[in-house]
Amino acid sequence: MASITLLGLRISVYTRIARLALEEKKVDYQLQEVDIFADTGPPEEYLELNPFGTIPCLLYGDFKLYETGAICRYVDEMFLGVPLQPKEPAPRARMNQIISVFDSYTYRPMVWDVYVQRIVIPGSGGRADEQLIAAALPTIQTALQQIDLWRGDSEFLVGDAITLADLYAYPMLRYFIETGEGEAMLASFPRLQEWLSQMQLRPSARATSFHSASDSEGGF
Repeated sequence: MASITLLGLRISVYTRIARLALEEKKVDYQLQEVDIFADTGPPEEYLELNPFGTIPCLLYGDFKLYETGAICRYVDEMFLGVPLQPKEPAPRARMNQIISVFDSYTYRPMVWDVYVQRIVIPGSGGRADEQLIAAALPTIQTALQQIDLWRGDSEFLVGDAITLADLYAYPMLRYFIETGEGEAMLASFPRLQEWLSQMQLRPSARATSFHSASDSEGGF
């Protein structure tokens, strides 16, 4: 059986999403770090695999696949183990809707506009853009209101079984809650706080921590 290599960065949200899928399916893989944020840009050999220069990219034998959504669905459908996508149309659609909300409306404001500004830039001696942070918060608030409403009293974001929606949401919220703004906002969503705590205890979350197995995390 061919081995799986995932090209990406440990500190990357989208790399972690793919890693969570691999871990939940109990698939053996190797993470090969590729620094797409280097001053010179993504390495030329990586651009041959993914001309857009984004991460992650999955290699499985002769098969090459980039785009996190495609990777996660491929992993779920290719390998045995707990299913990560609902079979019924309505919950499957809700899962895809939640993924789309995080992709389209939440990732950039939550990670780049709040986490990076509040944690990464000051950690490098810079000054946070307070206007950028303030402008990001209403969009995040709206997104979390929707996610909280859809989850209701279910164990996971879509019903009582883990899905790709949970794997998308967790890394973004894990960074966001490291900021004062994130901690304060999540406090108004106790059900999401509970879900986040439960996700943090999963073996997949511990195995893919942004920095260490202790899940004391940072990065972007």
